[in-house]
Amino acid sequence: MITTPEERQAVMQAADLERPLKGVEDCLTALGVALHRQDAQAVDRVAADLHTALAAAVDHFTRAARNGGVPAVLRQRLALASGQVAAQREALARATASLDRAMDVLMPRPGVVATSLYTATGGNDRAPGNGSLLA
Repeated sequence: MITTPEERQAVMQAADLERPLKGVEDCLTALGVALHRQDAQAVDRVAADLHTALAAAVDHFTRAARNGGVPAVLRQRLALASGQVAAQREALARATASLDRAMDVLMPRPGVVATSLYTATGGNDRAPGNGSLLA
């Protein structure tokens, strides 16, 4: 039972933070589905939505931190969401690198005779500047 004004404020603050955090979590779920389905249009759309949701969540959490703090449970959920963003970014980076290697095999650069993509020691034998990754 809520009895003090501080407890009421904490409950209201948690409710205010729940909405933007839930938006981030929902966007992460939708992005995972779009990536799994390999739906480029959905990935673009959901990535933009995620960007907006993350900005809103950061704004809400920053204000909450200035005005009394963020409940531990919500802080943990935000950290988990941040980890999911990092994991999806890493998965996209790996997919991009894999695609770049496949493109080098299928469409070699003019004037370059490629016998392999890696050196005998396992290093990357590709010329610098191939591919790009925007995170």
